[in-house]
Amino acid sequence: MSDAPQHDRPGPDLQTDRPHPARVYDHIIGGTENFAADRQTAATALRTWPGLRTSMLANRACMHRMARHLAGLGLRQFLDIGAGIPSSPNLHEVVQQSAPEARVVYVDNDPIVLAHARPLLTGAPQGRTAYIQADMRSPAGLWADPALHRTLDLSQPVALMVIAMLQFVEDAHGLVEALLAPLAPGSHLALTIPTADLAPESRRLAEDYTRGGIPMYLRGHAEVERLFTGLDLLEPGVVPMPRWHPAPGEPPLPDTATNMYAAAARKP
Repeated sequence: MSDAPQHDRPGPDLQTDRPHPARVYDHIIGGTENFAADRQTAATALRTWPGLRTSMLANRACMHRMARHLAGLGLRQFLDIGAGIPSSPNLHEVVQQSAPEARVVYVDNDPIVLAHARPLLTGAPQGRTAYIQADMRSPAGLWADPALHRTLDLSQPVALMVIAMLQFVEDAHGLVEALLAPLAPGSHLALTIPTADLAPESRRLAEDYTRGGIPMYLRGHAEVERLFTGLDLLEPGVVPMPRWHPAPGEPPLPDTATNMYAAAARKP
C-alpha cells in the first residue's frame, strides 16, 4: 500500500514517515485518513491484541456517555484534549443535542486533524465551537491561544475531557495538574486511560506502540486514582470503562473486553 492518505488533498506537512496516535486510531476504527506508518503500527498492535478495535470503539462510546452525563450536571463548556480526526457524532454534537448553548473547544496536534476541522466547527447556532492546533504536553501554548478565550469563559466551570490521551505522557499527574490549574471551581475532569490490569496483552501492546515510534505508558488502578488527588470523584469512581454509567438497557461489555479505566471528578 502506498504511503499516501486514502484521500489526496493539499495541506501542511503531515509527517507521513512516522505514525501518529490519531491516525492509528482512525485506521483501527475503520477511517481513511491515515498513512502507511500508521497502518503498520495498527497492524502490529492488532496482532498483539485483536480486541484493541473493540476497546477503541468502547472508548468512543464512553466519551459520549461522559459528555452527556456532564451536560446533564449543568456543564456548558467543554475542552476536548486530543480531539482526533472527526467522526460523527463528535463531542459538540452529543452535548448540543441536550444543551444547544454549549461551547466546545477541540485541541489536537496532528496537522491532518486541522485539515478536517470543519465538521468540528459546525454546531448549534446557540452555541459555539473552535479548533486549536496545539500539543497537550505544552499547556502554556494552549492557554495563550486567543481562540480558547473567544470561545470559553474560564471564570466559569469547564468540562475537561482527556479521553485516551494520558498513555502518551510520562508525567500524567503533572500534565493533569497543569490542565486543571486555570479552570474555575466546579470544573470537571473526565478521563479514560489504558491499563494492563484488565488485559494482560496491553503490556505487549504498549511495547509495540513504543517500538513503532509512539511511546506508551500504562497505569494501574492506584496510579489512576492519584490523578484525581484533590478532586471530588463522581460515582462510580475509577472503574473499568464499560462500567462507567453504561447506557440504560444495554449490558456492559466484560471488564476484560477493554484495557481502559474511566472516571470523572469535580474540582472543588
